[in-house]
This record gives sequence, structure tokens and C-alpha cells, in this order.
Amino acid sequence: MTDQYHNEPMLELFIFESMQLIEQMEQLIIANEKFESYDSDAINEIFRIMHTIKGSSAMMLFNNISTLAHSMEDVFFVLREDKPQNIDSSQLSDLVLEGIDFIKVEIAKIRNGDEAEGDAAALIESLRIFHATIKAQNYTVSDQEIKDTATSQGNSAPKKQQYYISKVRTEPQSYSNSFQATLYFEEDCGMENLRAFGVVNDLGDLVKEYYHIPEDLDHEDSAEVIQEQGFTLFFKTDRSLEEIHRTLSQTIYLKDLQLTQVKNSEPFDDLHEERKILLNDSAKIPASSSREGITNDQKESYSSASQQSIISVSVAKLDQLMDLVGEMVIAEAMVTQNPDLKGLELNNFEKAARQLRKITSELQDTVMSVRMVPLTGTFQKMNRTVRDMCKKLNKDVRLELIGQETEVDKNIIEHISDPLMHLIRNSIDHGIEMPSDREMKGKPRWGTIILEAKNAGGDVLIIIRDDGGGFNKAKIMSKAREKGLLQVPEDEITDKEIYNLVFLPGFSTNETVTEFSGRGVGMDVVVKNIEAVGGAITADSVPGKGTTLTLKIPLTLAIIDGMNIKVGDSRYTIPTTAIKESFRPKTTDIIVDPDDNEMIMVRGQCFPILRLHRRYHVNTLVTNFADGIIIMVEQDDQTLCIFADELIGQQQVVVKSLPAYIKHTKKVTGLAGCTLLGDGSISLILDIAGLFTVKKTG
Repeated sequence: MTDQYHNEPMLELFIFESMQLIEQMEQLIIANEKFESYDSDAINEIFRIMHTIKGSSAMMLFNNISTLAHSMEDVFFVLREDKPQNIDSSQLSDLVLEGIDFIKVEIAKIRNGDEAEGDAAALIESLRIFHATIKAQNYTVSDQEIKDTATSQGNSAPKKQQYYISKVRTEPQSYSNSFQATLYFEEDCGMENLRAFGVVNDLGDLVKEYYHIPEDLDHEDSAEVIQEQGFTLFFKTDRSLEEIHRTLSQTIYLKDLQLTQVKNSEPFDDLHEERKILLNDSAKIPASSSREGITNDQKESYSSASQQSIISVSVAKLDQLMDLVGEMVIAEAMVTQNPDLKGLELNNFEKAARQLRKITSELQDTVMSVRMVPLTGTFQKMNRTVRDMCKKLNKDVRLELIGQETEVDKNIIEHISDPLMHLIRNSIDHGIEMPSDREMKGKPRWGTIILEAKNAGGDVLIIIRDDGGGFNKAKIMSKAREKGLLQVPEDEITDKEIYNLVFLPGFSTNETVTEFSGRGVGMDVVVKNIEAVGGAITADSVPGKGTTLTLKIPLTLAIIDGMNIKVGDSRYTIPTTAIKESFRPKTTDIIVDPDDNEMIMVRGQCFPILRLHRRYHVNTLVTNFADGIIIMVEQDDQTLCIFADELIGQQQVVVKSLPAYIKHTKKVTGLAGCTLLGDGSISLILDIAGLFTVKKTG
């Protein structure tokens, strides 16, 4: 993200609000398209969203976005006012979603510090034609009028982006009505001066002569003045009070509106004198009927009660706060586990240390909860993916969302959105059959994809389940043989291991290259993205019935509960969520197979043993099983027994990424990161899923 984006508050607010509105609008379009019609509430909401984006982008001088939003707003204005019948909802959805995609691309350019120079002329022309078509249902519009409208509103030349607010006054003219309007915005909405300029902009051609207080909206103090005293407009117009009231009521973040009609004969030259006259002789209209007759005391009470309880905070600040909490956790461990305190009896110190540990733990939990974000937004985005895929592939698929309220760390959500989208596309392209084929198999014409999230200990499981044709095991095995991907005899491979071969690089069973698949890329990229956040993915399938893909991702990347172990002079940390049990082994329980693989018998079951000192070439005097300790860990229904010298103890550890030379040069596997212990030494955090791979391959 560029410095320009960080240093421009108005730009940051514009991007944040526009993306929220765009995502909200996208869901409205998809939801209404399913019913092949748009209800009045959806039309009003989409009109409001486009009106807001049009105004805010015009203020920021992103004219291509503003012009496109204006064209889309025009279409929904006709739908709202004229209520035409028998409109082509599918075509309307296509046009609006295409417009949304254009705005998303332009906002992405703005966020990256690039020029928003995209050309929407062709899309605007399509919207104009659609606008004229539905308008013609109520009265005739000539071809020349359509052409003139498209030309006048669709060919706006883009201007260089600047961040300032300008105001234009025209020479006084004769108008039939004079008004005073005072607008109060919601507390903490931010950028009140920018929103005030938006009010003036929204009035547009309705008002030609106007004054406002504060007069200079460019001044940095104007936002504070508007916040405390409201934004007051004095203007003349030939429009009615009702029309002006309707226009001003659409202002976003409007808390209160007082509109006053005054005698037209009163002069506007002396603004202060005029204000006194206007306040003394007026007929006020409140923003809504429910606010009629509110006294000053009631208004003050209402204002206090309506203060927002939620504020927006930069993710960068949350990351910095999380880092500081992590350092505090390390510092607390360095104090309480200081080697100088060994052997000393310090009762008061122990009591204070326990209190410090309690406060540190509560602070960490609070910061973690602030960073937790529900998966709702990420899941809802998949509706668009399903909709577009179905249109392109002529398939009928319904998406069911379960557990959207499940929360994960903000940073993790950013890493799983693209993998989820690819897996959904893969399920539709590979898994769900054509409607005619499904009917021949006795299935419903429409396929079903279930996207589910649920908590599992310190992890979140995201499950993508479809009722398609399932994996073709024979085809997967054939492809694996062809590419030399089979590391063990075929008769020893389980079905689940066969299905998981599809995640290997370059693996694709599609013979035909399409827009979505057949190039041998994609699934391995999904795996890399999931593993980048410490997660894992598995596949299972029932031929002819469907496929289930399961993503297991951690709740957070920052701080984990870990068990520290010692091997020689080295320290390792195992996430406590992966530990099943620990015990001292008996020599009589050890079994060695003909290939020299060591296993241990525990309650009648055999489990493989991994000696960490051999795996990581660590010198240690503890090589006999009776002298060390076994830590049994579990991952995805697999169990492994790790042999170490001794347990050091459990503590919360801050996860730090491995140095680049370890990750890229040495190619060391089975390590997820590192951490700093209380005595200042470094401990390597074990990647349990990676250790299972290590055990299988060597």
C-alpha cells in the first residue's frame, strides 16, 4: 500500500466507504436476480448506494467512476419512479455487475497509487440504451434524445486527481422560493466538511444562488464547526419545499434535518442579518415524522443515545498493537523465568508475577478479540463466483452458507479469500454435472455446494461440499503414474491419499483447456496459500455422490500456547492443540520393522516414532528411549510420537517468521516459525503437518 494512501485521510475514507457500499450492492443484485425481479426496497437501496458513490467520487474528482455511477443511478431512478413492468432482470443484473467490477478495478488502482484512468464509455452507452428502453414503456423517447443524453453524460473527459473542495456562486437571479436548511450529521461519521460539500453537490441544478455556514469548507476547522453547530445552507430556488426536503433527506449519515421556507423578499446580501430574519419567521420541517415536537432536552438526550458504539481503526494500528502485546508476553516470560531467580524463595514476587501474568493474558485476549472478523463477508462473496460460473457454463448451482458468524484473525481472512474462490470454481467446473446429466442420474437439475465454517479447538474448519460426480480415482491414479508422483506401492495407498494427489503441482485431470481449468495450475497454489497461514487442506470423495474439501486454518497467527521441549542444546515448541499425551517410554514397547523404522506400542496400537535429534542433526547424550520422553501429537487423524530429551514447560509464545535463509536456502521442512523464550534463547516452532510429511518421505 502506498504512502499516498496512508497520508490522505479523505482518500482512505472514500475507498473504505465505496468498497463497503459496492459489496452491499453486489449482494442485493445477486439476491434479487434469483427471483427474476427487483423489489422496491432493493431498488431504493441500490439507487441510494449509486447516488452516494456518484457524489463521493465526484468530490474526489474520479470522474469516470462518478459518470458511470450516474448512469446506473439513472436506471434505478426510472425503476423507482415509473415502476416499468416486464424488464429484463438478467440483462439489468449483468450491466450493473459489470459496472461494479469496473468500479472495483478503479478503486484497486486508487489504493495502489495508480491513475484511475479506466474507460467506461461502452458500458455507459449500454446503460443509456437500457435506460431508454425501460423509459419508453411509459412514454416515447426519440433516438436523437437517447443519443444526446448518452453524449452529454457519457463523454466526460477524465481530470487529473486533486484533493480540494471548490464552491461556485452565480450572479443573483429571481427565484420563487427561499430556504434555510440546517443539517446535523451522525457523531463520529468523519469528514463532515466533505459531506457538507456533498450536500451542495446533491442539490446541483436545483439551486443556483446559495450561502452556507461555515463559508470555507476547505478549512481544516470547518469539520469541527459542522460537527458542533451543524451545516447551514441559505439558498433560492424555483423548486418546492417538498422536493428540496426529499433531496436533502437522502444525505448519507444524516442525523437531523431542519428545513425552513422564508419570505422571498428578504435580501440575501447581508448574510448575518438574513440569518436572524430567517430564524424568526419560519415553518420548520423535521427529518422524519417521528421527530416532530422534540424539545431541546429530548434532542440532547437523543443525541447522546445515538452516539456510535463502533469505530473504524486502521489494520496497521491493530498489527502494531498486536506486536506490542507479543513483546509484552516475551518480556513477562523473561522477568518471571529469569535464571537469576532460580532457587530463591520470593513469595511476594511470585504473587506479583501471577497478577502480571493474569493481566497480560487478559490484554492479549482482548486484542485478539478486536482482530477477530466474522467470515460473513468472505462467504457472501462466493455468491458472485457461483452466479458468474453458472452463466458461463450453463449450469444450475445453489450455494448454501453455514457458520458465517465464525470468526478468524483479520490477516488470515485476507489469505483465504482467493483459495476459497478457486475451490468453489473448481467444484462447479469439475464436480457439478450439466443439468441434463444430473437428471439422467436421478439427481435434481440443480447442483448444491455447501460452504461451512466451524470451530475445532484452536483451529477453524472450512468445508466445501458438493453433490456432483466426485473424483475419478482411476483417472487420478493414471495421471499420477504418468507424472511419476507415486512414492509408495499402489496397493498401499488409501483412497484419501489418492484424492489428495490433486493438490500436487502440475496435476490436472482435465484433458481440455478451458477458461477455468486444464492447465495444471491452481490447486497447488491453493495449498501454498493455505500453508502460508499455517493451515492444511484435505480432500475426500464418494464417486457419483460428491466431493468434500476441508481447510483447517488457525484462529490466529500471532500468539499460541506451546509446550517447550529440549533436544541437546536446542529448544523446540509444539502447539498444545496438537499434543495428545506425553509419557516416558519402556524399551519393551519399542518395535523395529525390517526397514529400520521405529514404532512404539501404546495400548495395543502401533505408532511411528520421529527422533528430532536425527531429523535436525542435533548432538545429544539422550539417545536411549528410557532416558528421554515421548510426546504424542495428532493431525488429521494421523498420530506421530516425537522423541525428545525432556519437557521444559508450557507457555504462551509469540510466533515469529523464520529467517529467509532457512526458508529458502536450507529448505528445512517441519518448522512453522520461531519464538523467544524467557531466558533469551530461541525456540523453533514445529509444524506438525510438515513432520508427518517428513516421516513419510524419510
